[in-house]
Amino acid sequence: MTSPASRASIVIVGAGPRGVGILERIAASVPELRPDGALDVHLVDPYPAGAGRIWRSAQSPLLAMNSMAADVTMYTDESVVCEGPILTGPSFWDWARQEREGDLADWPAELADELRAVTASTFPSRRLQSEYLGRVLRDVVATLPPQVRVHVHETRATGLSEQGGRQVVALEGEPPLSVDAVVLASGHLDAAPTGDEQELLARASAAGLRYLPPEQTTDTDLSVVEPGETVIARGMGLAFIDLMVLLFEGRGGRFEGPSGAFDELTYVPSGQEPRLVVGSPRGAPYHSKSHHPLAAGRPPLPRFFGPETTDALVPPIDLREQLWPLMAKEIAWGWYHELIAGHPEQAVLPWEEFAERFAALGWGTPEMDALIVAAVPDPVFRLDFAALDRPFDGLRADSLAELQPLVRERITEDLRQHVDPAHSAHLGAFVAMLSVYGEITRLQGADVLSARSRARDVTWWQSFFNSVASGPPGFRVRQLLALSRAGLVEFLGPGMWVDVDDEGFHAGSTALAGAPPVTSTILIDARLPDPSVERTSDPLLASLVRAGEIGEEVLREPDGTVLRRTGLIRVRPADGALIDAAGAVHDRRFAVGPHTIVKVAGAFTRPGMNAQSLRYNDTVARAVLRVLPESREAASAA
Repeated sequence: MTSPASRASIVIVGAGPRGVGILERIAASVPELRPDGALDVHLVDPYPAGAGRIWRSAQSPLLAMNSMAADVTMYTDESVVCEGPILTGPSFWDWARQEREGDLADWPAELADELRAVTASTFPSRRLQSEYLGRVLRDVVATLPPQVRVHVHETRATGLSEQGGRQVVALEGEPPLSVDAVVLASGHLDAAPTGDEQELLARASAAGLRYLPPEQTTDTDLSVVEPGETVIARGMGLAFIDLMVLLFEGRGGRFEGPSGAFDELTYVPSGQEPRLVVGSPRGAPYHSKSHHPLAAGRPPLPRFFGPETTDALVPPIDLREQLWPLMAKEIAWGWYHELIAGHPEQAVLPWEEFAERFAALGWGTPEMDALIVAAVPDPVFRLDFAALDRPFDGLRADSLAELQPLVRERITEDLRQHVDPAHSAHLGAFVAMLSVYGEITRLQGADVLSARSRARDVTWWQSFFNSVASGPPGFRVRQLLALSRAGLVEFLGPGMWVDVDDEGFHAGSTALAGAPPVTSTILIDARLPDPSVERTSDPLLASLVRAGEIGEEVLREPDGTVLRRTGLIRVRPADGALIDAAGAVHDRRFAVGPHTIVKVAGAFTRPGMNAQSLRYNDTVARAVLRVLPESREAASAA
């Protein structure tokens, strides 16, 4: 066992951006909350500390971030409203400029070249982001108070038990750690296939077919995909974009053409690539990231969807009926603030007049619709939620070949708007959506949404948010269009369906009703596994589930009828403290991340955004420090 009794101690399981963010906030608050107390912090992760699994340097150099260099930071700034002290640090862009002014002789040549070329508006490789995250960790450790020590364990945590009030973390290949508190910050977790996926695996295996269930695309064995064969891919989010990169550029193909944000590319094949036929319920790729800054500055948020408004509602609250009109008005406020204040030539009313009239009207009313039509004459500059959410609805074609130019036309227009500075209203809406996301998270934590709305509407909202706010860089969309023009990627359109028999997998969509299905001997589910405490392959979490020491969120009607098992870990929303299967809170065990009921957007964030992730890191870190015992020296002095 480790950790002498004279020193308080913490284990953070997961040393990627989330775990390091918690460590940074612990370091910030130690001088206030434990000025005389010695502290050991243990970071446990089988992947490199700082980067963690997703951002590790040992991955394809072709894989990129979906954030621009200027839009990434791990540090608090003057915009962040939190209890702990604000300690600024370099954003990715600050760090990149500092690094390239120094000696890059020890850098790998590929990364050094990228660092020299990166600009504020480029989308860096994940390997370069790995270097930034490693720098953040080193800086945090280097600036710790002298009584705080950090220990990195590059191994896996396999269990968690309690002995005499101490938390004992079992490690693979190392002695266990006996500590005062534990934070589980493992990020996206792998999970065994669902029942439906297991059935599909069994049917595929019996018929000699290949099925790749959901997992991290970077860890998928794609050697089973043969050159020239038709592959059905299900899912069109970021996991699909990674799949596209690895199966085309990753096999030696290349893109040629001008470097403009909207210029057409040509794909030059290597001969090793397959033919991808891809679809999803929406049938559309996520919307491209915007490539330009806000012209009008950050909109004043929250305006219509903050605590002063939502706390006045009487629970149980229905998201679609009661909250969505406020959410939509808030997102529209961000859109029209950027459009009218930033591009006044697109409107016939000045921003001040529009804002006053907009504030007085309800969303979706005839009066609001009339105001927007009168203020913004060109429909292309008006916010259309239906088109954002379901951009391909209404597409119909008699054959797969006839559908392709229709899909490309819509993807091309969406890309144009996201890379054209004249359409920066999309970015205004994005910023407002981040604000709305944080408030929805708070309301979920306060348990004021009805169970039925949480089972039905929160899932819709998360999907909508992801499609609008979590899309790929524009250059990836240009590459996708080039592959489509080359006939190597074909789109099924909205309403995708898949069936299987002894002859193969068969796929079609509502856009191709009456057309023959596409048939293949391989199906790839190009998405992450849904979170599941019951099916998790993480040994520590699995052992806690078996012992009843982790509780799953189960949504029920007032009469007890189960509506949905979410697969998420129950925590106390106020600080992330774990809640067990019996409903008891463990005040020395904490969990943060996408596998918990507190859905915080991203482990890092844009500077100057009062980011929810930084605020929550601060809250959890201070809660952890407050449960630590007093040091022996402090107790003696008292």
